[in-house]
Amino acid sequence: MDHGSLGFVSPPAIYGSELLTWALIGLLCYWAAIVGLRNAGRLPDYVGTQGPILTLHTKRGRALLDRLARPKRFWRAWSNLGVGIALVVMIGMFVFLLQAAITALSTPEMATSAVRQPRNVLVIPGVNDFLPLSATPGIVFGLLVGLVVHEGGHGLLCRVEDIDIDSMGIAMLAVLPVGAFVEPDQESSKSASRGGQTRMFAAGVTNNFAITLLAFALLFGPVVGSIGVASGAAVGGVAPDSPADDAGIEPNDRITAINGTAVETNDDLADRLEATSGERVAVELNGEETVTVDRSLLVTAAIDDGPTGLSTGDEIRAVDGQTVATERGFFDAVGENERVNLTIDPADGGDRIERTVAVGAAVSVVEDEPLEAETGPTDETMVITRFDGERVHSYAELADLLEDTEPGQEVAVAGYIGDERGSYEVTLDEHPRSDSGFLGIQPYQGTSGVAVSDIGVQLYPADEYLGLLGGDGDTRFGPITDTFLGKVGLAILLPVMGVSGALPFNFAGFTGGIQNFYEAQGLLGAFGDGTVFLLANLLFWTGWINLQLGFFNCIPAFPLDGGHILRTSTEAIISRLPIEATRGMVRVVTTTVGVTMLVSFLLLLFGPQLVSG
Repeated sequence: MDHGSLGFVSPPAIYGSELLTWALIGLLCYWAAIVGLRNAGRLPDYVGTQGPILTLHTKRGRALLDRLARPKRFWRAWSNLGVGIALVVMIGMFVFLLQAAITALSTPEMATSAVRQPRNVLVIPGVNDFLPLSATPGIVFGLLVGLVVHEGGHGLLCRVEDIDIDSMGIAMLAVLPVGAFVEPDQESSKSASRGGQTRMFAAGVTNNFAITLLAFALLFGPVVGSIGVASGAAVGGVAPDSPADDAGIEPNDRITAINGTAVETNDDLADRLEATSGERVAVELNGEETVTVDRSLLVTAAIDDGPTGLSTGDEIRAVDGQTVATERGFFDAVGENERVNLTIDPADGGDRIERTVAVGAAVSVVEDEPLEAETGPTDETMVITRFDGERVHSYAELADLLEDTEPGQEVAVAGYIGDERGSYEVTLDEHPRSDSGFLGIQPYQGTSGVAVSDIGVQLYPADEYLGLLGGDGDTRFGPITDTFLGKVGLAILLPVMGVSGALPFNFAGFTGGIQNFYEAQGLLGAFGDGTVFLLANLLFWTGWINLQLGFFNCIPAFPLDGGHILRTSTEAIISRLPIEATRGMVRVVTTTVGVTMLVSFLLLLFGPQLVSG
């Protein structure tokens, strides 16, 4: 779940669908202008057109490639390594797309997932929901590097394998580089050995993977090592009409003091608020200005028709008659009680109401899993209040207890389905993604399906994002972050991490205002915040883009490199079989795999919509 769905206002952004409409209008105008210039004979000879794509051709650089290609034995060894890597990735991409398509068809509810919207396949900042405009410099730089090293690899191996080059160039969609190319001489290419052709096609993705490793090694090492978390509580989102919103607190602010007492970290904010009394507090922002905030415990998210009956924007005034104004005070007032009476000021401005609710971890009971075997089938939300003898106030507490369990362990679970309390003895299954036991539940955010905030701010875990990139910070991902490849895997997921709910926000580099949460230090700190953040962004997106290019080009379908490698590999295998090999046999294999990949990709994007429609 991302921060938008939690009822918070995120940093200002242009909505992707609106920007996509204007981008398409601009593209049509641009295309019309190019067609007019082409028809009038005004385009230079080195400029070609393919629809709205301009291709810029040059014959320069071939002499440089000849010089670089002289250590042929080295480049062949390098490319042979790349062929092995490419074949492994090709098989992985085939299996991944096939499984993803099957999953998309079997889960039509994924049709509304933001990740699967067609516009989010495009790596265009502002159009893609997860790539803000502020990340444009890093993305364009990473794309240019990726295209140059990819096509440069093809060109270099052409000369290593004595394949002539007709021209090289870059493809542009308006001002955006969308591709690069090397045009081998057709006759020369056909005369090259099958192994030489395979090495040439694998050279591009080999270079992309090499650049990925280099960029992330520099990022995780000296660059992120020169970035620290700035003091204060980092404000990632502000709930509309909350006390913070009314006081003028905005996303990307840092709360640096409460009533004159310094706030050093996110955790300090709750301590400082709890230590103060009165209905108003003085909040210092960014160490510069102070605003007055009215205190109230605000509901920032709630399950529709959930067990509490609360709605986003409601204010909880008291628990069993005890006045509360903070989240910590709320839990203290609940204590060991499983059901409490809440005094609530509704968001719609109606009269104050009283409501009795169960306080615990709100979950849905998954069909055919261990908990359902004891509770019986139910479509209602269950609120778990006790687990293995421990009082549970929220899903976070339940998750911590579940982490310490083992498959086959028998646990006591108590809670409410509707107004009826039940106690169950459940034997845990093996968890599909960890070594702990599996209860068979799907969680909701917050307490009893409700997320609350002391003053209406959602904190940005700046130290955790820094820790995921190899910096000095805590993370919840454990041993994964202890390995280089583990860090790379998590870094690739960071731009969409908020959607999964694993972290509250997506991360698109040190940009878009979150620079205020960090400061330069150490080795590179002397160059200033701007220089360090720029370098970090360039490395982050260079590594991210190059890995994406490498994986994408390894899809075994024409005209991608994976399709060409599939053809040469198929020819090599068939030629060794005790049958008369023909081009038709090779074509059947490549066409079948290619069509399977195309259909899988389309189903991945549009399958859930088709099934749900």
